[in-house]
Amino acid sequence: MIGNVVKKIPVQLKQFISKQYYDSYSPIDHAVWRFVMKQNHYFLKGIAHPYYVNGLKDSGIKTESIPKVDDMNTSLAKVGWGAVTIDGLIPGSAFYGFLANGILPIATEIRKIENIAYTPAPDMIHEAAGHAPILLDESYRGFVKKIGEMGSKAISSKEKLEVFKAVRHLTIVAEDPHSTEEQVKEAERQVAEARTKVKGISEADQVSRLFWWTVEYGLIGELSDPKIYGAGLLSSVGESQSCLADDVQKIPFTVEECVRTPYDVTKPQPQLFVCKNFGELVSAIDQFAATMAFRKGGTEGLEKALQSDSVATICFSSGLQVTGTVATILKDDDGEAVYLWTKGPTALSFENKQLTGHGIETHRKGFGTPIGLLDAGIALEECSEDQVRDLGISEGKAALLHFESGVIVKGTVTGILSSGAKPILISFKDCTVTYEDQVLFEPDWGTFDMAVGAGIPSVFAGAADPDAYYQFKPAEEIEESAVQRSWNELETLYEEVRNIREGSNWNEQSLSQVDRILAVLEDKYQREWLLRLELLEIYQKHNPSHPTVTQLVEKLQNTDWDPSVQQMIQRGLTLFYYN
Repeated sequence: MIGNVVKKIPVQLKQFISKQYYDSYSPIDHAVWRFVMKQNHYFLKGIAHPYYVNGLKDSGIKTESIPKVDDMNTSLAKVGWGAVTIDGLIPGSAFYGFLANGILPIATEIRKIENIAYTPAPDMIHEAAGHAPILLDESYRGFVKKIGEMGSKAISSKEKLEVFKAVRHLTIVAEDPHSTEEQVKEAERQVAEARTKVKGISEADQVSRLFWWTVEYGLIGELSDPKIYGAGLLSSVGESQSCLADDVQKIPFTVEECVRTPYDVTKPQPQLFVCKNFGELVSAIDQFAATMAFRKGGTEGLEKALQSDSVATICFSSGLQVTGTVATILKDDDGEAVYLWTKGPTALSFENKQLTGHGIETHRKGFGTPIGLLDAGIALEECSEDQVRDLGISEGKAALLHFESGVIVKGTVTGILSSGAKPILISFKDCTVTYEDQVLFEPDWGTFDMAVGAGIPSVFAGAADPDAYYQFKPAEEIEESAVQRSWNELETLYEEVRNIREGSNWNEQSLSQVDRILAVLEDKYQREWLLRLELLEIYQKHNPSHPTVTQLVEKLQNTDWDPSVQQMIQRGLTLFYYN
């Protein structure tokens, strides 16, 4: 099933896809999953959006063990979506790109038991248990897809790219069982240092904040009694309860407030935004999208691309698309762009397909072109073939073009590329381009390819034709399998408890086996709270009057646990003992 989903994924996103090595999940991993899901089913019934509760049942997600992404795919396929596995934290543009294509990217890792209440690193619990169930609602799906489309085109900054690299490193270090406290602190220091270098807020930052305060941490309904729909809250055993307390400020949702409000992924959120319904979200982000460069374009959009120092696509009013890294923008006295240069590999496209002969091999050192109307207010892209000839633009003949801005193009026309009899690109030899006293192009530089377009209606991050620009080749399908390791003693104990719980018979031998496991815990694993809860669950089901029940409860209640662990234990007792 995943193979069918992969086929519809753009090639540039396939590099982020990984495999789910299901047999590599340890018995402890499955126990962590089961605990969180049991908590969600029990505690979220009255506080989560009804679509989430219903979605848990219909999304192919089972409580007892970590789900297989193939099974989730089958469920999501019913609503036209799919799911793929990814390797941890991926660039925001890639994450949004998956969503824009109706695909939920799922990190295959699962949080350590030490981080069972919450982890900033993407994991199976967050993606599968948080995002997937509510995607079965049509209006919410539409919202997520729209924000994915926005995010995939949002322009970022080079400083934020460094922050992403630092955060990705931190999440890896934080979840690595071999990491030392000093290594975690150093990774945190690198994140803090990278953030100090960020100046201003980019489009990508704004979309990220909007995504965070809605898809991740959103509330819905009445301000006085909201319900949870954000995946970050739904997958956090701790914060899904505390977020509704009075000390967490509830603010009516507006896009403006969301994009103005920063967030910290490592801490509980001090405020949350409450929307009235999913329709309000869709309407609001449509309005916000109108402020972004991919909708507005113009000099403002070019400036955003320049500041990003990353690959972007500039769309001319003729339909021609220039993909490259903006290096310089030449402006007139009014501050409007009249000429632009890209640096490094640049490609020209039309309708998101690269033009033959105009890939990065041809424009490997960059591309330069004027922007604007010709004298007398002529928009060249609106001219018919006859009108183009009347302007003196004919293949094999010398041409002289005067732009209203003052840019002058003088050379011999070697080719006119048109669409629907309207020009989109004109090529010259022996060409000189000037602006006032500046020479912008000289004859000995070779062919001058001039983009046709009086304006720039759109500028967006990434390439118009990513497959051609990045030259990704589909990786050869190689059958891989994870090396199955042997479980250690503690993992084996978890596996034994699972087998007892799922077994059909309870007898003296079962009781003896449980007693033996408990004895090992008392001898070697004094602080192993989750397995004790699972043993308590078994006793409660088969022998609730057994004296060991009281001993287990006292052990769990009276040990000096960390506060976050104590909270998990109390919820476990509520679920398995008091209930």
